[in-house]
Amino acid sequence: MEVVHPRVAGIDVHKKVIWVAVRLPGERPGERAVMVRRVKTFWRSLRQMAAWLAELGVSDAAMESTGVYWWPVYHALVQAGIAVCVCNAAHMRNVPGRKTDLADCQWIAELHEHGLLRPGFIPTGEVAELRARTRYRKKLIEQRTSEGQRLSKVLEDAGIKIDSVASRLLGKSGRAMIEALIAGERDPGILAGLALGVLRRKTGDLEMACDGRFTAAHAQMCRLHLDAYDHLTRTIAGLDALVAEAAAPFAALIARLVTIPGIGQRTAEVIVAETGGDMTRFATAARLAAWAGLAPGDNQSAGKRKHAAARNGDPHLRAAMVEAAWAAARTRTRPGARFRRLARRFGRGHEKKAAIAVAHTLLSIAWAVMSRGEDYAEAGEDYYEQREHRNREHLIRHHQQALARLGIQVTLTAPGDGSPPTPGPGQQPAA
Repeated sequence: MEVVHPRVAGIDVHKKVIWVAVRLPGERPGERAVMVRRVKTFWRSLRQMAAWLAELGVSDAAMESTGVYWWPVYHALVQAGIAVCVCNAAHMRNVPGRKTDLADCQWIAELHEHGLLRPGFIPTGEVAELRARTRYRKKLIEQRTSEGQRLSKVLEDAGIKIDSVASRLLGKSGRAMIEALIAGERDPGILAGLALGVLRRKTGDLEMACDGRFTAAHAQMCRLHLDAYDHLTRTIAGLDALVAEAAAPFAALIARLVTIPGIGQRTAEVIVAETGGDMTRFATAARLAAWAGLAPGDNQSAGKRKHAAARNGDPHLRAAMVEAAWAAARTRTRPGARFRRLARRFGRGHEKKAAIAVAHTLLSIAWAVMSRGEDYAEAGEDYYEQREHRNREHLIRHHQQALARLGIQVTLTAPGDGSPPTPGPGQQPAA
């Protein structure tokens, strides 16, 4: 097999140690020399390892993307001027029964020596900073949602059912009622009187919802959950500013992505953070969708196609696009119309399936926007009806032309017209 990288290293990464195998040209033509070292993962040791590889003339190295442990190894090698191929561990499995650290590093080096490994996407410095902040913001938002759910459980235990009447438990009205409960107010009428806006129309239901067995212990737990919720809200607000700072170099790209229905500022920031905004890495929209885990899986053998789940792609990008799909479903746009068409086709209870398909569509649109450098052009809610109309006219013209080539002339009549069609030249009248 052809040697693509003559001086190559394969690295088996662990938390405390790494195993490094180096494959170099041997003394005789066609011969390969192999050296293996065990190195600790302290930064000083990694830099010494990278310097050793550079002295040997190693130009390329490969390793598995093992958790977060490959990060310092990658940075040490890049600083030494070595090209690093970080691969999916599933793409370089060794022969069963020969699974040792010593064998793994040599196997990785041998695979990369012949160019059999496909590198993963490693973001640049600016993209990596934006990605770290958007991912952490997502975690904090999830934690804040969890605190709201814990608060709801405490109120449920106390028999307080504000969220059964109000659409938002922690809106202005709900928050005022909870604060009053914590302060010691127990009169359902007074609590219901704290409602604001249109919620005041439901005063009777609110009085019933605020009549429970709220105790001092419930008040203590509610106070803890509210304080945690407020602390996370302040942290998220500060993190939003850091995200905006890191997203500043991509402002023009984000502004174009926001023109897509269902995609807001935060979703656009996630798209840029996860993909880097450079679509030269993804030759087609289908490849980007597959990388994100939004493309249907393939499982075909002997001419039979079996059910296959979508591959495990980037979970952060996939989740953001699915959220955007649900947002687009409420719009009178082409993506919104697609969601409604698919939801009718799949049937009641399968709306999630339609959301995944629309998420695929939105990501394909985002790929086109980023690759072409143009804003999204909305085709309208009636896009699919117009397309069907155009397809119908095209089909009619196609059959007319086919019959004309056979010497048969056809006269078309509108649906519901009771009069028989007039036969054309060479056409027999109807019996």
